[in-house]
Amino acid sequence: MYAIISVGGKQYWVKQNDIIEVEKQPVEKDKEFVVKDVLFLSKDNGEIEVGRPFLNNVKVTAKSLGETRTKKVITYKYRRRKASSHTKKGHRQTITRVLIKEIQLN
Repeated sequence: MYAIISVGGKQYWVKQNDIIEVEKQPVEKDKEFVVKDVLFLSKDNGEIEVGRPFLNNVKVTAKSLGETRTKKVITYKYRRRKASSHTKKGHRQTITRVLIKEIQLN
């Protein structure tokens, strides 16, 4: 069984015991939380359910494994023929690693 969930404005294809990296969530390390924004569900017998926009009878239980940061992304702006017009910036996005515990049907 797998599901497509929406967390932090992005969609993720998940199944039980998957570890995914999502946008920073306000959850402490080793705490469980419930994702109610389930867009799609595929059962083991081949049946599928599509939400419009979400499924009301399905929820996904997940456990936070802690926060980390992604690889640094460098942006560089250069304007030709301008003496001091160089800008270099770096950015590291904070993400939360999440373990998918189970997909529950009501």
